[in-house]
Amino acid sequence: MSAQALINEDYAELQNFHEAMIRMMILLYQVDGKVTLTELEFFDKTINDFNWQSGISLAAFVNQVIYEVRQAIDAAHESHYLKSLGSALNYDSGKAFDVALKLTAVDGRRGDQEKELLALLSNKILAKGLIDGLPGIN
Repeated sequence: MSAQALINEDYAELQNFHEAMIRMMILLYQVDGKVTLTELEFFDKTINDFNWQSGISLAAFVNQVIYEVRQAIDAAHESHYLKSLGSALNYDSGKAFDVALKLTAVDGRRGDQEKELLALLSNKILAKGLIDGLPGIN
């Protein structure tokens, strides 16, 4: 594989990770039915640090994902939606879990639904990546 192909593949994986992070964050801040200003500020600050490489604008993507997440929540498919992000989130499982923890705590409390999704993230979706990232664990 050429060097350029490797670079393009890495950018594609990073873009998929950023898209999955946005989906995860929107799910986490909407799942309890209360969106706070502090959650939105944390979300905006986090996604503005992404190196967005897509044919769709970041704002348009966020709007699309808000609609997707609302549908998942309305159908009570939050867990399934989050599980579908697993492969992309495991690009950097430590960062994904860190962001999830910070986002769910930024408003001063974690609701039951947020706790359930965090448990799903840490125990199933990101478990292998989180354990592999621990010092001395191979």
